[in-house]
Amino acid sequence: EDLADKARRFMKTEKGKRYYKRRKETVERIFADAKELHGLRYAHYRGLHLVQMQCLMTATAQNIKKIATKLSKVQE
Repeated sequence: EDLADKARRFMKTEKGKRYYKRRKETVERIFADAKELHGLRYAHYRGLHLVQMQCLMTATAQNIKKIATKLSKVQE
C-alpha cells in the first residue's frame, strides 16, 4: 500500500507526468498492436505452455519488425 501511495504521488509531479505520457506512447501501443495486429486478443491454444509460446512468438515477431524498421532507416 505504501508503494502504491508513493507511485500515485510521483505521477502528480512534472517528471511523473512526462513518464506517463511516454508510457502511453510506447508500452500501451505495443500491447494494442499485439492485440490488433498479432492475434493476442484471444488465446489460440489451450494450456499454459502453449499460450506462453503464442505470447513469446508474438513478442518475437514484434521485435523482428522493430529491428527491420531500424535497419531500414540506417540504410537510407
